[in-house]
Amino acid sequence: MRYWWVNQNQTFRQERAGGFIGSPKRNADGRRNPFYEFMREVAPGDLVLSFEGTFIRAVGVVQSYCYECPKPADFGTAGPNRENIGGKVDVYYRDPEKP
Repeated sequence: MRYWWVNQNQTFRQERAGGFIGSPKRNADGRRNPFYEFMREVAPGDLVLSFEGTFIRAVGVVQSYCYECPKPADFGTAGPNRENIGGKVDVYYRDPEKP
């Protein structure tokens, strides 16, 4: 089992509600996106720490390996430079416990 820190500043709401993390294959300038490459290493059972703003907003358990999919329609204007095809990993999220 591995742990993954995922910065979701632009898409946290959509990814948390949809139960996934996602990344485009390429950056806006057409270069390969290193975050997509890391997503290909994620495996079921790994833990995801979802960071948004200045907090860990959710903790998730990975449910699938990375698979190819189009940019989610509900991203709207979030990630405007995001390539249309990317990778997606299914995640079961839980809210962190409060002290």
